Amino acid sequence: MNKICFFTVLAASLVLLSAGVRAGYDEPYVGEMIEYDARYEDTFIHLARDYNLGFTELRAANPYVDPWLPGKGTYLLLPTRHLLPDAPREGVVINLADMRLYAYVNGDEAPYHTPIGIGREGLNTPEGTTKIVRKKEAPTWTPTPRMRREDPELKAVYLPGADNPLGTHALYLGWPTYALHGTNKPFGIGRRISSGCIRLYPEKIIEVFDLVPVGTKVTVVNQPIKVAWIDNELFLEANPSLEQSVAMEEMGEVPEEKLSNDEMKQIIKTAGKFQDRLRWPAIRKALKARNGYPVAIARRPSLEVKDDEVVKHDEAVVDFTPPEDVRDLIEGYEEPDMLAGGKGSVKDAEAADDKTRIVSYDSAEKPFSTLNP
Repeated sequence: MNKICFFTVLAASLVLLSAGVRAGYDEPYVGEMIEYDARYEDTFIHLARDYNLGFTELRAANPYVDPWLPGKGTYLLLPTRHLLPDAPREGVVINLADMRLYAYVNGDEAPYHTPIGIGREGLNTPEGTTKIVRKKEAPTWTPTPRMRREDPELKAVYLPGADNPLGTHALYLGWPTYALHGTNKPFGIGRRISSGCIRLYPEKIIEVFDLVPVGTKVTVVNQPIKVAWIDNELFLEANPSLEQSVAMEEMGEVPEEKLSNDEMKQIIKTAGKFQDRLRWPAIRKALKARNGYPVAIARRPSLEVKDDEVVKHDEAVVDFTPPEDVRDLIEGYEEPDMLAGGKGSVKDAEAADDKTRIVSYDSAEKPFSTLNP
């Protein structure tokens, strides 16, 4: 009898354990927005680090504020809520567009997330899937021949220390010459400033180093447009694209950029059968401003009842064709090979456009010292 009880308990425990492993975090976002009154001594560089943000995203959320001297009492919106990228929720996910790393290492709790610095123009951080192949505390850095040609004053080798661009810790990727690492220039976090590697704040690389083991999958995506339902509101997060990010960093505004056909499909697909409730004026403003935080663009009823049965929101046939009067938002619009027509004309709503306020709450054999920090 005791043996039977033991094996019964063991089997139940294994079932619970496997269920817990599969459960995971099921919310589509992390964090909450923060409203902040600036102090005299504040700058965006210091505020970004204090609130786990990058410089460009803070600039995007507050485009009309001087980033170097906001001024005492100035109202700031800290963009500390982020929709999660559309990627497998496992290992480390890096979204280049919002310049943020998400590590799914907390079981069913929210992923660890932190801002990053990425490759500058012409030296882009690669997209795709790889893994962590090695970790090193107090790494040594050997500049590449290209770097030494561009800057002859670079030393041949940088040993651990204050002048080492890799900082205090490095996690090497299966892509030769690329790594997640710290930095000796933390003002570069949240900017396109590296030679392709992924930089983290000095205190954050220590946390990631401890949280992420060798062998962890790393997925790098580029998704400036993210869409998700939070409860019964549909939110759109429009970040500057990689091409727009430098202008946002320097000027606080971006040249207008249209949606790709896939991005428009994503908005309509996520809206589902409630696409006729999409508020296109709000969508237009969000796409033009690229403020980088979630904005409510539709609302659905809490419950729907049909023939005395509750109808699930996700059980709907979706028409992916956008309304005719919003197709100008799409770069090189292509008629999808799906249902024709479309709903939700916005001609009458355009008159209210100016009144819409956008505020919402693998090779491990390669040498690793030669990197693109």
